[in-house]
Amino acid sequence: MDQTLQVRQAAADLVAAFASNDTARYFACFSEDATFLFHTLAQPLLSRRAYELLWADWQAEGFAVLDCQSSNATVSLQGDVAIFMHDVATHIRIAGEAHQLAERETIVFRRQGDTWLACHEHLSTVTQA
Repeated sequence: MDQTLQVRQAAADLVAAFASNDTARYFACFSEDATFLFHTLAQPLLSRRAYELLWADWQAEGFAVLDCQSSNATVSLQGDVAIFMHDVATHIRIAGEAHQLAERETIVFRRQGDTWLACHEHLSTVTQA
């Protein structure tokens, strides 16, 4: 399979795991040293473990992903690294209340053997022109 298609499949697997609120499958898409920069947080998360702990706190407070749709995806291959950019429409529940989010995301994947794992995720809001 072509590397661009492999990255697209890795991204689709990540989005599907997130959309189904499958915690174990979602975090398995990231390397242990992955970093995360979310517009909703004051500080970046500097490891997958830091994000997993925050995710568990969110879930304890009633957070759940109800759906997530990816669109306008592009992939840029840079050797053993690939940059995946897309728009995400996410439906979440926080403390019993549903929210619709429109965001833009960059996920950096790094090839490890035959597998592409996400090593960085940057999520930002979509601004209207």
